[in-house]
Amino acid sequence: MPLTLIKGTFSIQGAAPDGDSIRFIPDDPSLWKKLENRVCTNRLGGAQLRLDAIDALETHYQPRNGGLGTQRQPEKFGDKAASRLLDLLGFDSTTVKRGRREIVTDADPDTVPGYILSRFADIHGRAIAFAFRGNCDREDGDTIFVSQELLQQSANYQLVAEGLVYPTFYSKLYLELRQALTAASGEARSSNSGLWTEDVTNTGFNLDSLKTITEDVVILPKLFRRLLGYLAINDRSVDLAGFADFLEASNDRVLVLSEGKITGLDNLVEIDDQNLKLTKKPEDLVFMEE
Repeated sequence: MPLTLIKGTFSIQGAAPDGDSIRFIPDDPSLWKKLENRVCTNRLGGAQLRLDAIDALETHYQPRNGGLGTQRQPEKFGDKAASRLLDLLGFDSTTVKRGRREIVTDADPDTVPGYILSRFADIHGRAIAFAFRGNCDREDGDTIFVSQELLQQSANYQLVAEGLVYPTFYSKLYLELRQALTAASGEARSSNSGLWTEDVTNTGFNLDSLKTITEDVVILPKLFRRLLGYLAINDRSVDLAGFADFLEASNDRVLVLSEGKITGLDNLVEIDDQNLKLTKKPEDLVFMEE
């Protein structure tokens, strides 16, 4: 599982880190060019990271269309994942102060040393990475083959193992890494750790209002984002009558591992009047990159 090592600094001042994304400034910005796809950078060469293989509850998400504005999922686990990620990378989350849209206005420290392992960026220019605190004794830019022991040191793995994020896999993730993360997620689920105590992704829930998904129920963030996008264009109604068609048009292609077939996300969501559920566990799904 070869990935590129990039050393640098995690930075949170003026940014809005959550449980699966954070800003990273490499010591050598030219190393971004070693990754597949272009990384969007700021004046310092810094870029937004999207932590590979995980999805934390949304703390500030705005659909592209419609007038719902910025929304979030229930605070309990979204905020806990965001704070835990900072602590895992070496920040002191107790000193972090946030303003509007979860932007950090003060923190001590507001930068910490660290490194990432990555091989590509997504269509939004975010580096898809495994994130680590502190220093690495390998040369900057080296190709590193990721063992399970090294994977377990990543913030990604630790958040999964603690049940604070959902495993959310995409097709470019190496098989061995996916299997290790699936095992960690299974243990967290079996022990009712973190969000698994309240997750209703597969058991289902009744959508009574926007508040249902922003304050009440804990569900896979991918499903939350699609629901919010649908509600944003649904003329202030939460009627799910058109949600299946909306999902079909969104064209999320998914490999169902247990069945060995690729299908649309719309075929994996069961709707009964206002009751909604995902028919497969998150760790049984591999999404195709956009």
